Amino acid sequence: MSVEQVQSIGGGEESEKAGGEGVVAAAALRSYPVAPGYRLNVRSGPGTNYSVVRVLAEGSRVTINCQRTGEWVSGPYGTSNIWDSIGSGQYVSDTYILTGSDGYVAPRC
Repeated sequence: MSVEQVQSIGGGEESEKAGGEGVVAAAALRSYPVAPGYRLNVRSGPGTNYSVVRVLAEGSRVTINCQRTGEWVSGPYGTSNIWDSIGSGQYVSDTYILTGSDGYVAPRC
């Protein structure tokens, strides 16, 4: 019988499973802050033409499940067509989320 080594990443908050599954799970658990001073509309699809399903309060954090392209939007963190899925049928423009990247930080939807 062999013992597989388990390694902790990300400051010890999440543990990594063997085979890389833990890396995906750890990334899925990461939350990102909404731009300071904004109440952010959560829409039913990746564009401002989709209906608002709820509004995030100032100081909210979101977990990004996946990302997809949609309408181009300008926000406090630039101009982009990347939209973040934060739940089933719930999208926010990536330009309002501080991800630390101008590109994708989660799998594509």
